[in-house]
Amino acid sequence: MILSTTDCSEPTLVDIILPLELSEDLDAQKAALAKKLGTTVTQISEWRLRKHSIDARQRTIKVQLRFEVGLAQKLPPDPVLRPDYPSLAAGAPQVVIVGCGPAGMFAALRCLELGRRPIILERGKDASARRFDLGPILKEGRVIEDSNYCFGEGGAGTFSDGKLYTRATKRGPVRTIYETLVAHGAPERILIDAHPHIGSNLLPKVVMAMRESIRAAGGEVHFGAKVESFLIHNERMAGVRICDGREFLSEQVILATGHSARDIYIQLNKQGVRLEQKPFAVGVRIEHPQALIDSLQYHCPRDEARPARLPAASYRLATKIDNRGVHSFCMCPGGFIVPAATEN
Repeated sequence: MILSTTDCSEPTLVDIILPLELSEDLDAQKAALAKKLGTTVTQISEWRLRKHSIDARQRTIKVQLRFEVGLAQKLPPDPVLRPDYPSLAAGAPQVVIVGCGPAGMFAALRCLELGRRPIILERGKDASARRFDLGPILKEGRVIEDSNYCFGEGGAGTFSDGKLYTRATKRGPVRTIYETLVAHGAPERILIDAHPHIGSNLLPKVVMAMRESIRAAGGEVHFGAKVESFLIHNERMAGVRICDGREFLSEQVILATGHSARDIYIQLNKQGVRLEQKPFAVGVRIEHPQALIDSLQYHCPRDEARPARLPAASYRLATKIDNRGVHSFCMCPGGFIVPAATEN
């Protein structure tokens, strides 16, 4: 992805804390910024929100805000985020990517940046067609095995939530990931919020736009293309064979299949590919009434609605039992429980 180039000096970043009821009041923001900078409000010509997080640890809820501030001058315009990948040269080396979830799609975009032709093979359907295949499992309890909440364009998050959260902020270009999503239609708010969220109402359009970026630059995306075996010659990867017998050749094959594609691992083992066990966590699902969590986190009566400016509350728990870690994971505040089975 290429951003519009804007030459600008290092901005002044200022952190302030405001009560919830004043957090969106422009006059209150400007006054707090002036006080923090030791100047007058007349010296602040422009300010732009860069980070937003809620502090509900005390009964009086506060909002932590980070602003970029222009003193006696306007701020430079934000870069315009747009998808703009270089067209691939004829004969560009191919990379086969199995799976069209987030890992597969971002791997494909990275291949484009490196001048390699990504070929995504997805067992499920595109996001538009996939939506209709959710009906049988919701209404009849019947799973369409290759097109469901887990399999299909965009992966498991497309129709089940769409939250963006990672604890591994130092292990990869998290900001670049967010900017890429914004360039493909995600709300700019995800660049600011402490717990960004796209939502399943918007995410299908975002992943479809990413697919079109891949194709426009010369990559390929194939749906209904379930990988059934690997082409291995002299103990070296040579490509894959899909369900209709077609073969896609490449010495580089990326498996971005997610945790539910168990048949892939069975096939790898059958073909003599060495697999190594890794530690894994075992979990249970816990469901709470949202009103209960709101009342505990926001200190409000359970029989009253949470303040309008507040999102559905979440929590995180972590402890050790017998020297082994126990923690909450993958919370979806205010969400719905969906049947994510992949087999009947």
